[in-house]
Amino acid sequence: MIRKPPEISAGSMADIAFLLLIFFLVSTTMNFDTGIMRRLPPPVDDEPTPYPIQNVLQVYVNSQDELMVDNEIIGIENLRSIVKDFLTPRPEMSDDLDYAQTKEMDAKFIGTVHKSKGVVSMYNDRGTTYEMYIQVQNEIAAAIRELRNDFSKKHFGMEFQLLEKLHKNKAKVIKDVIPIAVSEAEPVDFAM
Repeated sequence: MIRKPPEISAGSMADIAFLLLIFFLVSTTMNFDTGIMRRLPPPVDDEPTPYPIQNVLQVYVNSQDELMVDNEIIGIENLRSIVKDFLTPRPEMSDDLDYAQTKEMDAKFIGTVHKSKGVVSMYNDRGTTYEMYIQVQNEIAAAIRELRNDFSKKHFGMEFQLLEKLHKNKAKVIKDVIPIAVSEAEPVDFAM
């Protein structure tokens, strides 16, 4: 009599495959794309109005990720303080070409304040790396955040983030006094 080899139970194979699938799904990390959380302005139909050159801080990034601000090559670590200094309202220095002009405005809850008329204009080369582009954007945004925070502490006695949560109307006043004034041009090919 011929003996048949014992059969292998395939029922547990499906269980093992299912457990392995669950293990890999749970233990695998997924890379999420990061980006800039910023709302884009609405499209403008009419011609742009000319802007006084002293109110524009020009920031260039070339294809070698070199950063130039107002015709001077700088390191990324210096950009935040330069932007913050440029956008800080200085009514006594309105005619000084190193600082943006200011204008007076009536701010609710505060009274008359000076608002900078400065704009940060950013130009990128087509070869600029995404990492450098994000770093420059982050430094500009951080400078504006710090300006808003300083203004909030001075006039309302609390950090801007907390003010935004507790008093939305007062936070809106600060956003009006210190807007996000960043202009970005189409990428171009240029050399420094």
